[in-house]
Amino acid sequence: MFLIDTISRIVHVATAITLVGGSVFTLFVLLPSAKTLSSEAHKQLAEAINGRWKRFIHGGIALFLISGFYNYFRAIPNHKGDGLYHGLLGAKMLMAFVIFFFASALVGRSPRFDGMRANKSKWLGLIVLLATIIVCLSGFLKIRG
Repeated sequence: MFLIDTISRIVHVATAITLVGGSVFTLFVLLPSAKTLSSEAHKQLAEAINGRWKRFIHGGIALFLISGFYNYFRAIPNHKGDGLYHGLLGAKMLMAFVIFFFASALVGRSPRFDGMRANKSKWLGLIVLLATIIVCLSGFLKIRG
């Protein structure tokens, strides 16, 4: 079990590093830089990036769900009756599902979310904020014991 536990934790953390890092890069480096491009060049760049980033988002969500639920079921027996742990973990999971929704909407093609995609930096900022809160909660829960 130790090997599977270790692999699951590595997959979970590596996925977080990749997706959160990519989101931070997009918000603070790529989007401001892309504003200097012509509208045609900007559109081309956005389509090229979105096509690749979509695979990372969808694959990352799958990896988060698999490793997260595995980690959850392995950790829960160690925290019976610990209301603070369960409350913070529940909040972390709810925020993760909100992030999954927003990230999927931003890389999707549904016309329903064109408004979100038009204001990408606002929604990406919310994703980065929620991800930062999740990282803080995760760090606290891990060292709290």
